[in-house]
Amino acid sequence: MNRTTASADRFRVMARWALAASLLAVVVVMLGAWTRLVHAGLGCPDWPGCYGFLSVPQDADSIAIAEARFPDSPVDVSKGWPEMIHRYAAGILGLVVFGLSAYAVRHRKLGVPVKLSLFIAGFIVLQGAFGMWTVTLKLWPQVVALHLLGGFTTLSLLCLLTLRLYGGADPQQPQRDRGLARLRPWLYGGLALVVMQIALGAWTAANYAAVACTDLPTCQGEWWPEMDFEHGFDLTQTVGPNYLGGQLVAEGRVAIHLTHRIGALVVLVYLGALLAALWRRGDEAGVRGAVALASLALASQILLGLGNVVFNVPLGIAVAHNAMGAGLLLTLIYLIWRLKGYRLGVPAQATTIRYEATA
Repeated sequence: MNRTTASADRFRVMARWALAASLLAVVVVMLGAWTRLVHAGLGCPDWPGCYGFLSVPQDADSIAIAEARFPDSPVDVSKGWPEMIHRYAAGILGLVVFGLSAYAVRHRKLGVPVKLSLFIAGFIVLQGAFGMWTVTLKLWPQVVALHLLGGFTTLSLLCLLTLRLYGGADPQQPQRDRGLARLRPWLYGGLALVVMQIALGAWTAANYAAVACTDLPTCQGEWWPEMDFEHGFDLTQTVGPNYLGGQLVAEGRVAIHLTHRIGALVVLVYLGALLAALWRRGDEAGVRGAVALASLALASQILLGLGNVVFNVPLGIAVAHNAMGAGLLLTLIYLIWRLKGYRLGVPAQATTIRYEATA
């Protein structure tokens, strides 16, 4: 086996593991949403174990020991398991990411993306710290929101790593239609809007504001109900004794909820128009499939958001809404990647799968 073939094989191995890590990250994001939605964020009052055990205490003796250790936190097995399952999955993801970074360092001379792999590993450590602070700071909204955003960031970085390992656009022919090149910067604007909307969704979840408005298209029977933006978006709010169930006044939660709704409308209009323009110009470039994926994710996310309001945030729809938020983010990243070769005056062709290696 020559060196080029060996390099390609190592790229394939790392690419498959990066893809597996990306899929696992989606599962971790969904498990985090499930844990939050069943109010199990404090199902274990300590970290990383549960009442000092490696799993949720269930027999009478273990429960007695656990409640002696944490007399202010009675054991609730039904709340402990969602929290621990989420931690187990996050721990496995961390091990996979550390393995990827070690593999990248070992084969760094072959051109694998070492810096990105190490950055993801470092970010996983930070995300673990936020997971700990989520518990030790008793669901402080600022930490909960940042922890949720960290999950989406981890997923995005793993997606980028996977794309880099699988290859990219290969410029070969003169570009005849510059429309795609001109639209690409607008995609970055769409990506920024989606990130901002995810942040609003994280703040909505962290402050238990999803049920502040239970009717459509109005809120509490009014187009512009009474709202308290000062308290709804107060980043200096304190917590005590914990934030389980939230502490904001109703008007503050309404302000958060309506802001999230308005953000969804802005994203729908902006991305809808942009994706329509890309669809019209994307046939020759071979990017219509990516545009269709992004359009499907956008439509699904809007429908799931409406379903949350109409059906009063049922568990299945709420978890799916979180997962589809990740899906929309990833489809936009993928679409931007597909268009990376389209610049003014630069030739481009549809993406091809390739494995890079240095001699």
